[in-house]
Amino acid sequence: MRFTKIFILIGLVLAIGLFGCSAEKKAEAPKQEQITKELVPPKAEVKGPAFFVELTDLKFVTTVSTASKEMVETPILKGNIKITNKSKDILDIQAVTFEYLDEAGKPIPYKPDEKVVKVYPFWKALQPEGMAEGTLEVTIPTAAIKEKSLKKIQVDLVYVPSPLKRETLILSEKVE
Repeated sequence: MRFTKIFILIGLVLAIGLFGCSAEKKAEAPKQEQITKELVPPKAEVKGPAFFVELTDLKFVTTVSTASKEMVETPILKGNIKITNKSKDILDIQAVTFEYLDEAGKPIPYKPDEKVVKVYPFWKALQPEGMAEGTLEVTIPTAAIKEKSLKKIQVDLVYVPSPLKRETLILSEKVE
């Protein structure tokens, strides 16, 4: 008799637990979405005195709120970069920097709360006629996209020309 009551009680608890608490769970729609748009033109080539730079597959990625359609993160410029050394010297590339210009040729400023990543570290020593490739991911000011004020992108190569000179210094130090 005691076991029967215990089994009935366990059965009722399980029935209530399984059927009584099975509320429908609705899947929520994502609160943010990423939008990718290509720049026009999506490819650019520039030749300088020491380098030939080719940017391809240029696009920007924005993260927007699905409710307000406002950008919630700083947009990102993505693409591929290819740099060819056209000089007769070895050139040690340190970085590639980006500046975004409007119609008047003035830099488009970032807002104070925006993430600023305008430098793409490269760290490659290129032999004459040598080539280096990489993928690009830097931020772009929201105003450049929102107000459609972007007209030019200025690319600056930061490099050290060769021949590099190195010195070794020996310090006479000891621990006592």
